[in-house]
Amino acid sequence: MSAPNTSRRRFLGTSSAAASTLILPSGSLFGRKVSPNEKLNIGVIGAGGKGATDSEGVMSENIVALCDVDARTLTARKGRFPKAQTFRDYRVMLEKVGDQLDAVTVSTPDHHHFPASMLAMKLGLHVYVQKPLAHSVWEARQMLQMSRKQKVITQMGNQGHSFDSTRKLVEYVRGGVIGEVKEVHVWTDRPIWPQGMGRPSGSKPVPDYLDWDLWLGPAPERPYADGYHPFKWRGFWDFGTGALGDMGCHNMDAAFWALELGAPTSVEAESSGINPETAPKWAVIRYEFPARGNKPPCSLTWWDGGKRPDPGLIGEKNLPKNGSLIIGSKGTIAFKEWNPNGFRLLPAEKFKKFDEPAPTLPRVGDNPYQEWIKACKGGSRCLSNFEYSVPLTEMVLLGNVALRTGSKIEWDAENLKAKNNPKADQFIRREVRKGWEV
Repeated sequence: MSAPNTSRRRFLGTSSAAASTLILPSGSLFGRKVSPNEKLNIGVIGAGGKGATDSEGVMSENIVALCDVDARTLTARKGRFPKAQTFRDYRVMLEKVGDQLDAVTVSTPDHHHFPASMLAMKLGLHVYVQKPLAHSVWEARQMLQMSRKQKVITQMGNQGHSFDSTRKLVEYVRGGVIGEVKEVHVWTDRPIWPQGMGRPSGSKPVPDYLDWDLWLGPAPERPYADGYHPFKWRGFWDFGTGALGDMGCHNMDAAFWALELGAPTSVEAESSGINPETAPKWAVIRYEFPARGNKPPCSLTWWDGGKRPDPGLIGEKNLPKNGSLIIGSKGTIAFKEWNPNGFRLLPAEKFKKFDEPAPTLPRVGDNPYQEWIKACKGGSRCLSNFEYSVPLTEMVLLGNVALRTGSKIEWDAENLKAKNNPKADQFIRREVRKGWEV
C-alpha cells in the first residue's frame, strides 16, 4: 500500500458514536494528483452484494478500508483484502482514514447513497456510486452541486453506459439511422422481491452480526424483522426505490443518452395500487419530453411487474422479459435485457445495407471501473459522471413521485417542483433521522 499523502491533513469530525452527525470541512482536502502509474487508495462503503462486485472491480488499486454493517460481510471481504482496515460506520471510517483515501465506492442500500457520497465528496474524494445515485430527486441534485463544488471525479454504477454496444447505439440514433424518434418503451421483469404489501408485523431480535441502527441510518426508526436485510429492502420506500429505481438507470440509459431527453415536462403512472410502505406489484409510467433542438417531443413508457408493451409494435408475437424499443420514423432499435448487446435494427430486411455512422464516442472496453480509475488519475472523464447521471436519476425517480401521489406530475426541473401537485413535495425531498444530516 502506498504511504498516505502527508500534504493532506486530518479533519475533525465526531466521536465514534454512531448516532452523532459528522461535520466535515468543505473543499480543504482535494488536490492530490495521482499519476497513471500510481495506485489509488480506495475505501469501500457497502462491501456485500453489489459491493463485493464493485470492490473486485477496483482491486487493481489499493483497498485501504472496508465498511459494512454486517460483520459476516466484513469478515469475508477482509479475507479478500487482508491489509484493509474494517469499519461498521462509514462516518467513522471517513473520520479515521479519510486523509489516506483518494476515492470511495458506495454500494449500500439506496437510502445511504446520499449521506455516504456527500460526506466523501466534502473531503474531496472521488466517488463511484451505485444506481440509483440517490433515494430522492432532491438528494440527486445536491450530489451534482457538491461534485461541481469539489471538482471530484464521479461515476454512477450503471455499467452498461461503458459498453461498446451502448455507445454504438447512441451513434446510430444520433446519426439518423432510424430517423426521428417520438416513442420509446422500456420494460423489466422486476420486482423479483416482495412489493405491494405492508410492513412486517411484530419484531425479532437483531442478529449479533448486524448493526441494525446503522443499517437504518437516515431512515425512520423501526423494529428489526425478517424481510429487509440483505436484499428485500428494495421494495420498501424507506430504504429502496422499487423496481423502477433498481433497473431504470440501467434499462432507460441508452434511450435517455441517445435522445438527449433531459428533464420531462410531465410524468403519469398507473399501478397495482398506492401503498405507503412498499412500491407496487406492477407499474406503467409515461414520461413526456419536450422538443430538444431539432429533436421532436418524445414519450417514454416504463413497464414493470410483468407488464409489457404490445409486441405488435415491431410485428412480433412475444417480447423478452426485459428490453427496450426505440421507435423512429425510419425504423426501430430493439434489444433485450438491460443493455444493448446484440441490439437489432427493425425491420431487418430494410437494414441489410445502410450507412453506418462513424464512431464519435470513446470505447473503454466495457469496463466502467477502469474508466473511473483512469479518470481519477487524470484521464478523460467518465461518461456516466454526475453531469449526465444526475439528470438520468432525477428522471427515473420522478416516476416514483408520480406513483406515490397517484396523480400526474407537471414538472418544473429548475425548481424541483411539481407545479400542479404540492403533495409531491414530501416525496421529492425526504426527512432524515436525527444524527444523519449532511
